[in-house]
Amino acid sequence: MSQSEPYLLPEAALEEKFLAASGPGGQNVNKVATACQLRCDVFKLGLAPPVYERLKALAGSRMTSAGEIIITARSFRTQESNREDARARLADLIARAHIRPVKRIKTKASRSAKAKRVDSKVQRGAIKQGRGKVRID
Repeated sequence: MSQSEPYLLPEAALEEKFLAASGPGGQNVNKVATACQLRCDVFKLGLAPPVYERLKALAGSRMTSAGEIIITARSFRTQESNREDARARLADLIARAHIRPVKRIKTKASRSAKAKRVDSKVQRGAIKQGRGKVRID
């Protein structure tokens, strides 16, 4: 999966519920259930174990112990806009879980770099040594 293409969500893994929302909408908010709560059963997605682990970490508290990701969208005034927003956020979350982290390549400091560092430490120590109490012999 490339980074640019969005993840396609299987409908069988999704469940939507619409609830009354706070936020934009004026009096309409009190009458119409516009907020969208999207539940996704992660086990129905058929993810590889490393992808599942990354998804679990990325989802954080949005993932239940039963393996469901719950996303609530309430930014917009209409059900349809909130529904699209929730689906887009879920697809983005799953797509980010598919991105394999780049492994860090261990590097070793060269002998000259180590020598330079030790020399600078010795020099700095000499400067600090000169800051001591002045003794009159």
